[in-house]
Amino acid sequence: MEQLFRLKSISEYHDLRGLPQSEHPLISVVNMGDAKHSENSSLVLDYYSISIKRGIKGKLKYGQQEYDFNAGVMFFIAPNQVFRVEADTDNVIKQSGWVLLIHPDFFWNTSLATKIKKYEFFDYSVNEALFLSEKEEKIVNGIIENIQQEYHSNIDKFSKEIIVSQIETLLNYAERFYNRQFITREKLNHQILEDLEKLLADYFNSDNLSSKGLPTVQYVAEKLNISPSYLGSLLRTLTGQNTQQYIHKNLIEKAKEKLSTTNLTVSEIAYELGFEHSQAFSRLFKNKTNQTPLEFRQSFN
Repeated sequence: MEQLFRLKSISEYHDLRGLPQSEHPLISVVNMGDAKHSENSSLVLDYYSISIKRGIKGKLKYGQQEYDFNAGVMFFIAPNQVFRVEADTDNVIKQSGWVLLIHPDFFWNTSLATKIKKYEFFDYSVNEALFLSEKEEKIVNGIIENIQQEYHSNIDKFSKEIIVSQIETLLNYAERFYNRQFITREKLNHQILEDLEKLLADYFNSDNLSSKGLPTVQYVAEKLNISPSYLGSLLRTLTGQNTQQYIHKNLIEKAKEKLSTTNLTVSEIAYELGFEHSQAFSRLFKNKTNQTPLEFRQSFN
């Protein structure tokens, strides 16, 4: 029977995995080869988890996605997010890899205290693990070794700053590798783009605009089963636009279609596109096209 564990401290994680107590209460690097794997369980951590795990026959379920524990797969989990590990206990093999656990309090009064929230891949794990090349994994493992060496040595006034600097380097490399993944996983990413185009086309061709207004970023992301931050980063990489801009681009295309192929007034078109006031529609249209709706219509005469 599945259990739900909420682990408020790093020491509780060590207890759950049958490990000796952490040398530091707010940060730990766990060697997965030393950790006991629990039965199928759901976990909620009050701290950040960054990991590479291998040798576990089973699945990591996070949000609506499943991931095999393959070599070179990196996972990022933020505090207060639920994930579930389903192990195949009939095919247990030696597990390896590592988990870096960092309590948010460790970042207090450092550059990462607020900056860590800009790393959107802590949301990506809902939909997209990071697949590393051999070279990339060596870079990541080297940084983890540096962190381990620093907190295993005698703690002094420089230790925290050095460790935070190493963590920030790790996150910056991860951001670079995710951007590479957006580009190299072209087929998957363009499929998401195609699905988005169809979603917006169906929405704009129905009466949703007039009855519900423009689709929100949250609505679009949920319909695509991906996180808003992941969708935004993907679109910026593929199109140079964020999600809101991309929705507006499609809205303007629909407006151009109505202006050029119907006799509806600008006010009527604005209403059909979900605008309560035609002035707001005209401002948006001019901002995006450098023409008013009437100027655009007149260009066809």
